[in-house]
Amino acid sequence: MESARADDADWRGGRIGVFVHYAGEDVLKVAKDAYAMFFTENGLGPAALKSLAKFECEVVQMTAGLLSGGAGVRGTMTTGGTESILLAMKCARDWARAGNRGGATPKVVYSETTQPAFDKSAHLLGMEVVRVPVRADLSPDIEGIARAVDARTVALVASAPNFPYGMVDPVREYAALAAKHGLWLHVDACVGGYIAPFARKLGRPIPDFDFAIPEVTTISADCHKYGYAAKGASTLLFRDETAFSHLAYDFSGWPRGRYFTHTFTSTRAGEAIAAAWAVMKHRDHDRRLDGGGDLHVAPHCGQCSRSRPKTRLSRRASAPRSLSERRARAGRSRRCRRRWRRARDRRWASRSPAAPGRWPGRRRGTG
Repeated sequence: MESARADDADWRGGRIGVFVHYAGEDVLKVAKDAYAMFFTENGLGPAALKSLAKFECEVVQMTAGLLSGGAGVRGTMTTGGTESILLAMKCARDWARAGNRGGATPKVVYSETTQPAFDKSAHLLGMEVVRVPVRADLSPDIEGIARAVDARTVALVASAPNFPYGMVDPVREYAALAAKHGLWLHVDACVGGYIAPFARKLGRPIPDFDFAIPEVTTISADCHKYGYAAKGASTLLFRDETAFSHLAYDFSGWPRGRYFTHTFTSTRAGEAIAAAWAVMKHRDHDRRLDGGGDLHVAPHCGQCSRSRPKTRLSRRASAPRSLSERRARAGRSRRCRRRWRRARDRRWASRSPAAPGRWPGRRRGTG
């Protein structure tokens, strides 16, 4: 394996910043150790794996603190920027549908410098995209974007920064347009979310792009870019509970009970969640921007029990309340098993067994 990587680009030397983000051996070791410690854990089960629920909620909390989030900010961790973008677009579409907006093909408008993952998401979600050419100085043409907005438009997207030129879009101008037309405003801070706040603190002229702007609805930010976490870690933040309510998928129409997720994937790599938390704690993200004290906001993530609707998961999930109910439930279980066995026997009786004298699950005579 070492010989196989001999011709790889020198990412430790900073030669491929798009693919690998390197902050030094100390940070890399923290990420590796945390990743290995939680190598087999699954982020799908926060109730069973409370450690991962804690890590995810605190990553969301620390990220909200970096991005000017207040107490109402909600969020989740995803596998990367593309999933965060897909979920943000899905929420914008569902929000528009709830308000009978956008028609059969809702439209999203943004500058031509916007990441192609938005086009991919629109393709998957049945949405239309309008890319507006930039000005001569490579900045977004806000007037052109305004002209592209019509009755089917449901969302605008701004970048902080964009990939082609590394420029932060004028999010306040997007915000004014969003307020005028009542649009969802997403800020793609997958690159800048974990570095721009620190650059600003160092005196760099970074314009406002986050929840300091009231019209910003959602922000995507990748932990595995300038958060220096292990790959497979991004965050999607929502301004408030109303926007967040469009994220979850909730299904109960099958025998196993309730299926509920806040992400596109079900199984999630617990090691990526743990590594993101460990690196953020190592880099002291929860203290570095507020003068040394703890964060003063307490947003929480989709994995907290309080963020899920208080409904019973399934009939089996709740304990019987009386002796008669326990007996009735036991009787139902026995009847279900008998029906299943009879159906199985009928099914196998209608075909030739692969091995005479033996039927799957039971021994039978050859006669």
